[in-house]
Amino acid sequence: MRDFPSCFGEHGVQVTDSSSTSSRMTQNLVTLMYRTKIGDHFRIITVTWCKNLMGQGLSVNVDDQSCQCICKVDMKPWLFSKKKGFKSFEAGSSKIDVFWDLSSAKYGSSPEPLDSYFLAVVSNSEMALLLGDMGKEAYKKTRAKPLSGETILLSKKEHVFGKRVYNTKARFCDNGQTHDIMIECQTVGLREPSLSVHIDKKMVMQVKHLMWKFRGNQTILVDGLPVEVFWDVHNWLFNPNVGNAVFMFQTCHSTDKSWSKLSSSSSILPWPTTQSLKERESQGLGFSLLLYAWKSE
Repeated sequence: MRDFPSCFGEHGVQVTDSSSTSSRMTQNLVTLMYRTKIGDHFRIITVTWCKNLMGQGLSVNVDDQSCQCICKVDMKPWLFSKKKGFKSFEAGSSKIDVFWDLSSAKYGSSPEPLDSYFLAVVSNSEMALLLGDMGKEAYKKTRAKPLSGETILLSKKEHVFGKRVYNTKARFCDNGQTHDIMIECQTVGLREPSLSVHIDKKMVMQVKHLMWKFRGNQTILVDGLPVEVFWDVHNWLFNPNVGNAVFMFQTCHSTDKSWSKLSSSSSILPWPTTQSLKERESQGLGFSLLLYAWKSE
């Protein structure tokens, strides 16, 4: 992914994923980045769910503040038959245990489970991250103490597929509700292609004259917070057999925001790194959702 954004005037940003445009995606990915406290330090835990022709996979990375990987659990799709288990790691003065139970997990079109599962990261007998709806079973299995601090979802990155409509879910603030997000874009057979974004079935944004507004950004309000929507549908319009479109939803916690500054700053990346977190927070940036949208035949 190129440094996002590259500026094209006041409201234009290029978000093309050059690494993905050479071939159709054969793997569906959902990557979630969390910040939590492990011991006396804040850590970044990255969870990736994947699904391809070989099956389903899962990886969990725990990074320190210098972006160094402390531990990694990587379950390849062809090894995913073992749908429950745990792994232990020693990371300095911390012991990190990763537990999972996906034996009864239910899935939709996304590789991320919908329910009936848990994924737990435990540090020194304290819960650092708990995902899924089987919290009671997770605490019984891990025998961990409840999480003393707050776990924050920083970013979600996902590949979505469709012919005209692309759907996902996201929560834009820590205590907010989970919203249904629908992107609708008809680019074939129309004289004037258009793009619209719907939140909980309500249209919140529409882009007309898409042939010359194929890249851009616009502010919407979700849960009372400004959310900047960036889009790049150049491939859909001009290279339909080559690549994907890219969308980004970026929450800003500051009411005194300057999106022109965001749109011209090469230091703001669509997928945050540990190194960029302090800078992002100082600029009032919150949760970000990055979508790679692929047209299915």
